[in-house]
Amino acid sequence: MTQIELDTLRERIRSMDFERGTPEQVALWREDVEEARANLVIEDMTPTANEDEMFAMMLEEGVPPSLMPSIILSLYKTGTHQIAA
Repeated sequence: MTQIELDTLRERIRSMDFERGTPEQVALWREDVEEARANLVIEDMTPTANEDEMFAMMLEEGVPPSLMPSIILSLYKTGTHQIAA
């Protein structure tokens, strides 16, 4: 994954209109993300530090895990591996 500017991503997420998780939901999601990460490590697909920081930041902003892939995909310019400005 390309290095992501987390402050820029945080600003974009804060400007998005979606239902953010409650603190209780986020705590459960955090456990789920930790379990998913552990499974990735077992499969020898260890996330980078930047990816870990990105998912942690998304949870801090209350992003539901089901919405995370859509947000990540929206960052990229269509048909490229470059982050959209």
